[in-house]
Amino acid sequence: MENIKMKFILSLFLIGINSWTHAQTDFSTVQKAFSESYELEAKGDFKAASDVLKTVYSEGRYEQNLRLGWLNYMAGHFNESLAFYQRSMELMPYADEPKFGYIFPLSALGRWDEVISTYESILENSHHNTKAMYNLGTIYYNRKQYDKALEYFKNITDLYPFDYDGLHMYAWSNLQLGKKKEAKLLFEKALLNRPDDVSASEGLSNSSK
Repeated sequence: MENIKMKFILSLFLIGINSWTHAQTDFSTVQKAFSESYELEAKGDFKAASDVLKTVYSEGRYEQNLRLGWLNYMAGHFNESLAFYQRSMELMPYADEPKFGYIFPLSALGRWDEVISTYESILENSHHNTKAMYNLGTIYYNRKQYDKALEYFKNITDLYPFDYDGLHMYAWSNLQLGKKKEAKLLFEKALLNRPDDVSASEGLSNSSK
């Protein structure tokens, strides 16, 4: 009876060792694939960098999906990139990282309404994310929807009153809306941050007329 018990315990121990070894080997294989993919990416071979990761791909691994989203975007495979980023967002629904990645292929495909909704989703999760604010403001500015653009740039300057990018675009949005007095003050602040800036100097000149 003791022998049977000892053999049972030994078998459990060996199963544990084998599982641990397999896990270690599996991680080493994945780590090597990531390493190779970085080397291939550095050479500009994005397809090969993607292909090497696919050899160890697991649908439930966030890091693999995120990286494959990026590599496929860089390779010009935008629909495949979207699929990997979508899987990343499913795995980490509260993360901003995959949403910012998702915007790359959306932008490349000209799906701007979806870009906007994705930025809005980021801001719902991270209210003070100035990168999302700035990019949204820029989209609305380029669409000549200056009132919407102004709202986002104002939020940036409320959080970072001496930030050049926020001040610069907040000033231009005011100027486009005919608010020259407000624009002039903002352009002056922007020029205190970057004294030789051409765009801010031009804006100051236009707002002083």
